[in-house]
Amino acid sequence: MMLKATIDADILKESIDAISALVTECRLHTDETGMSTRAVDTANVAMISLSLKKEAFESFESTKNELGMDIAKMKNIFGMMGKDDLIILELPDDGHKLKVSFEGYRYSITLLDPNTIRKDPNPPNIDLPGKVVLSGSELNNAIKAASVVSDKIALGIDPASSLFYMSAEGDTDHIRREFGKNEVNYINSSEARSLFSLDYLKDMGKVMNKAEEVEVSLGIDHPAKFSFYIAGGNGHVEYLLAPRIEAD
Repeated sequence: MMLKATIDADILKESIDAISALVTECRLHTDETGMSTRAVDTANVAMISLSLKKEAFESFESTKNELGMDIAKMKNIFGMMGKDDLIILELPDDGHKLKVSFEGYRYSITLLDPNTIRKDPNPPNIDLPGKVVLSGSELNNAIKAASVVSDKIALGIDPASSLFYMSAEGDTDHIRREFGKNEVNYINSSEARSLFSLDYLKDMGKVMNKAEEVEVSLGIDHPAKFSFYIAGGNGHVEYLLAPRIEAD
């Protein structure tokens, strides 16, 4: 096992934030092409897939490794870093501890046994015909607005008017945000509508807020897929969120 990499603090923090929105630990895979992980939350409601190409790093050398990462611990450590810090990651041949260096600090972080962490889930093979591409900040703003009145939100596409909408209804209040063709980068006219938990979307929205654009894929009472780039296009994040099924 071997890993030696240098990466900009902002890129690493953004990657850790994307993962920590759903899980506290994961299996991190590295090889000569970069890093990747895929993990599902404990309730089996949401999944994250994240990849960072070696081009996202200032320097990168790695053999094929599978590391057990305590994401909650990494998030706490990286919260201390400055905006322009460079972080050095080193995994010695024994592979038990990850050495993290920045701004005079030297951490030696004990890795988790990958066998104690759930295996990477297989992405489900589902057809999500509805697609819309819009700014991450617009998406996050609508999520935050909806969370004021409810704990669930409907996402959908109205094919008759080519509108993407986000609608939430509480006991006494209601909010609806419509995005016309001129407010999005792309929309198709496939009918779609599903209901989702805002608890998950609020955490995902904080990460998506930084994305220039997010591709949202939808069906009818199907999961939603949120796909966007990080690290100047050298990293990619995909969230998959199961729908919330309402009892009759």
